[in-house]
Amino acid sequence: MELDAVNVWMMVAAGLVLLMTPGVAFFYGGMTRITSSINMMMMVFSAMAMGGLVWVLFGYGLSSGDSVLGIFGNPLSQIGLADAVANEPEALISIGYGSTFAMIAIALIAGAVADRAKFSTWLVFAGLWVTLVYCPLAFMVWGDGLLSESGAIGSAFGPAIDFAGGTVVHINAGISALVLVVVMGRRARYSTPHKPHNIPITVLGAALLWFGWFGFNGGAASTIEQAGLIWVNTLAAPAAGMITWIAIERIRATRPSSIGSVSGAIAGLVAITPACANVEPYAAVIIGIAAGAGAVLAVEAKNRLRYDDALDVVGVHLVAGVIGTVMIGLFAVPSPDSAAGLFHGGGLGLLVSQIVATLVALIYAGVVTLVIALVLRKTMGLRIDPRDELAGIDAFEHAEQAYSFR
Repeated sequence: MELDAVNVWMMVAAGLVLLMTPGVAFFYGGMTRITSSINMMMMVFSAMAMGGLVWVLFGYGLSSGDSVLGIFGNPLSQIGLADAVANEPEALISIGYGSTFAMIAIALIAGAVADRAKFSTWLVFAGLWVTLVYCPLAFMVWGDGLLSESGAIGSAFGPAIDFAGGTVVHINAGISALVLVVVMGRRARYSTPHKPHNIPITVLGAALLWFGWFGFNGGAASTIEQAGLIWVNTLAAPAAGMITWIAIERIRATRPSSIGSVSGAIAGLVAITPACANVEPYAAVIIGIAAGAGAVLAVEAKNRLRYDDALDVVGVHLVAGVIGTVMIGLFAVPSPDSAAGLFHGGGLGLLVSQIVATLVALIYAGVVTLVIALVLRKTMGLRIDPRDELAGIDAFEHAEQAYSFR
């Protein structure tokens, strides 16, 4: 079979999404303390390795094989992708593209537990999480699982729309991060204000993320018209999210911050991810505004609730992911493949579907992550000794430092 334009584009898109995980490493690495940046980048890069390895060995089968109770696919169907190589080699590009989503989903969690996570435990957690949480939820939404058109929940309430990963990636990673943070506990330096050590690196990471997001959202586009809509929406929503965050800071008589600006952009990107192919550009702007405002409020609520989400994964990914997923039920335009939203004459049906899918993702990912975290806390321990944390996790876990001035 000759390589056609669709497959070439998917290969390019897969490369763009792969670049996003190093973008996360820069984005998070710059926001950490100077004594934690190596560890944070290692956690993110190791997520790429663990996610890719699990995906090739059995993860793809878990997310796409024959249904087991509607929760996951049969992992034995694609051990080492042997069956795909033998019987459907034309699917390998799509399979590789899917692996990049698993990688970045794990990486997103890392920012919540900065400064204190045992690296060895993190590696085990990453492998278990992608196996037991990410792949099953991907199967439920994008395979033949519970939330699909043929699944028990999808057939009862209608299939939800998640074009590029609002539930599967962002809500999934966000609620998992919250659970892991609560189980792990606050940092030894929690009472000390946390200031990013290298803001330009964080801004660079955000730029790489926005650049790669065009592949993240657009890789599965099936027509030129759909690809164009996705591209414009992926431009509009983060722009609106950024300006919203800046405006809120200004209204509150504070100076617009670069960290806030790029966080607003990421929140907009997160929110438009599930909706990018199903809403018009004006709706993408509204979704971006809602996500930017929601993320600001969530970050502020974190301080009041006193859970130690170090780099605001919950506010930027969980909250914005929920906003984007639910607002599809309001703004989705009618199409042959999906229902219309409330404001386009579709009634409440799609809105209910989106809310149900959100709740299922929250409950499933939250409960399974809780079990994984509790088992690892009991067996391996989740965090380093507080004294080593105060001295600097980079030196303790990796015997390295980010910067040398000698």
